[in-house]
Amino acid sequence: MRRLIIFRHAKAVPHGAAPDFDRALAQRGLDDAEAMGRMMAEEQLLPDLALVSPALRTRQTWERAAPALGPVETREEAAIYNAETDDLLRLVREAPAKVRTLVLVGHNPGVSDLARRLVGHGDRYAFARLRKKFPTAAIAVIDFPEDWPSVADGAGRLDRFVAPEGAVD
Repeated sequence: MRRLIIFRHAKAVPHGAAPDFDRALAQRGLDDAEAMGRMMAEEQLLPDLALVSPALRTRQTWERAAPALGPVETREEAAIYNAETDDLLRLVREAPAKVRTLVLVGHNPGVSDLARRLVGHGDRYAFARLRKKFPTAAIAVIDFPEDWPSVADGAGRLDRFVAPEGAVD
């Protein structure tokens, strides 16, 4: 079994405050990212590899979440920024065979589209929430019965979908 954790970056400062790529996390985002890291650790959602967009807000999200998780190999992947779902899916399929749990830290609409595309079954209530909205700092945990190269549309089982308390955006 392989486990994919799709993690949307936390709340950033508003558009226009800086060029999009250089937008930092707002205070709420810093707090939410740290809280999601603690939740992941408590729930034993411990990745072997983190693929992170090089945009400032995604790097800061991972930097705040990661300390709770222990050592995790981390790679910045330029292809995640402004990615289409096919690009994200390619990165997932190319994950090393030794990786059992992969976290992909990225942006909407790519991350929410990828999650909806990959889920074929699982927690129906979590899937209903995921379809409605994928708020900042939310995570979708999707399990696959096969190795990474076999990940396909509808092949995943949604284990859970979690957003920070009070998240609406």
